[in-house]
Amino acid sequence: MSAKRTLGVTAAACAVFGAAMLGAAFAAVPLYQMFCQVTGYGGTTRRAEAPPAQAIDRTVVVRFDANVANGIGWAFRPEERQVTIRLGEIRKVNFVAENRTNRVATGQATFNVTPGSAGQFFNKIACFCFTEQTLKPGERVEMPVTFFVDPAMANDPDNRFTDTITLSYTFFPSATASSAPVAANTSPNSQKPL
Repeated sequence: MSAKRTLGVTAAACAVFGAAMLGAAFAAVPLYQMFCQVTGYGGTTRRAEAPPAQAIDRTVVVRFDANVANGIGWAFRPEERQVTIRLGEIRKVNFVAENRTNRVATGQATFNVTPGSAGQFFNKIACFCFTEQTLKPGERVEMPVTFFVDPAMANDPDNRFTDTITLSYTFFPSATASSAPVAANTSPNSQKPL
């Protein structure tokens, strides 16, 4: 094989390898998210259509944590700090968000569950975190979360004695939405503070 041909084969192999690595880099984030949602790895919760057919007598305390990142200008809190539920029991709780700026603001919540090993058993049926939320200046909204904890957690060696789970949310400003100030005379009436 000539040196020119060998150089061409090597260059082609490097180009294919580089393209494959670039494709893997773009696919890594969605593949990792899919892996976490399927396995509950790292405290990622699962999505479910409905709860199990029957709840069991074992109970667990679910605590709620609410945070906002810099730059969004919202107040955000759970209406209840914690609830006690039976494994398999469906529960709906509300979080309250208020835009405290003079701008329309759009945000999206990220979430996790601690302990991380319990994430695979924490199932959300409905959650505000699946979509962006847009609030007008001074607007205050209730955002529900409907969830259950899978009864299979009672048989899991890592969670057999878990009696408290924390569901934590953090709202970040949306990277896709722009915000513009709203004239003072167009803002809604002041609302009850959080």
